Amino acid sequence: MATSNNNAEALIPQFKFEKLLNQAGRRIVLQGTIANQPALLLAERAAFDADEAHLSTFSSSLSHIQNLGDNDIYRWYMAHSGAGQGHPPDLKINLIYPCTDQHLKKYAAQAVRYVTETPAIYRDHVRPYMQAKRDQGRLNWVFNILDGRTEQEDVLFRSPHDTTPEDERYLLLPDLNWDRKTLGSLHLLALVERRDIWSLRDLKKKHVPWLKSIVADIANTVSRLYSIDSDMLKCYVHYQPTYYHFHIHIVHVSLEAGATQAVGKALSLDNIIAQLATMAGDEEAGMDGVDLSFTLGEASELWTDVFLPLKEKRLQ
Repeated sequence: MATSNNNAEALIPQFKFEKLLNQAGRRIVLQGTIANQPALLLAERAAFDADEAHLSTFSSSLSHIQNLGDNDIYRWYMAHSGAGQGHPPDLKINLIYPCTDQHLKKYAAQAVRYVTETPAIYRDHVRPYMQAKRDQGRLNWVFNILDGRTEQEDVLFRSPHDTTPEDERYLLLPDLNWDRKTLGSLHLLALVERRDIWSLRDLKKKHVPWLKSIVADIANTVSRLYSIDSDMLKCYVHYQPTYYHFHIHIVHVSLEAGATQAVGKALSLDNIIAQLATMAGDEEAGMDGVDLSFTLGEASELWTDVFLPLKEKRLQ
């Protein structure tokens, strides 16, 4: 039966909390009662106010800012959107300073295109693009971590060098978007120490044993660190990745699938391993010989400099 607005709004203060039923991403589900009747209260973060007057004071309105870590131009924090005294932080903040034009293009609102990268396009256009980005020093922050110069307090695990072959070493870090405490939204990164694999395009049949071994070791390590069963974790890689050094995303299976896990961005590592294992050809056959389809923002250099000119036949 419908109720008036006043009556409906009066129900919320009457809710008596009993327990947290579920928490995932920006949503919580509370179990309780209203007037001795069972009730569920689902709360989800509302969209940010985009009014310019509000945005102009947004950063100054933050309080109880706590730095979680930093590396090169990247910094991440927890903060309160208001006074927040006595309450847990309600915002996870990333700061890129000083940012580049590439960052502005990446994060700007833009139309998205779905493209197919053939082996020829990869060989003739995308691989040289990757090489150029690496030559510009875009991986310095990654190498700083791998070499032990920065962010070591955030390293959750590093393969012991005295017992692990050089090509099989990796380290685990919390992803910048994880609050580091909510297990249902756990998101980690595994950075491999070897530097010859830039992306999934470099994976070959000969790498299948290595991939299986590292996936199993990651699962065991994360299970031990967080008391999570291995079948509550999933591993994936991005294509195109944000940076060209092979890394694996590890997330809790209950993590809400946002843009970073969407089709056109994320590929299951288990599926890649299975594809490689059944691929025709010798041990050198690999992912550089297949078509890959993914999404690109219209402001990205790969779209403006490669795929748009190819579409318009200005590039062969």
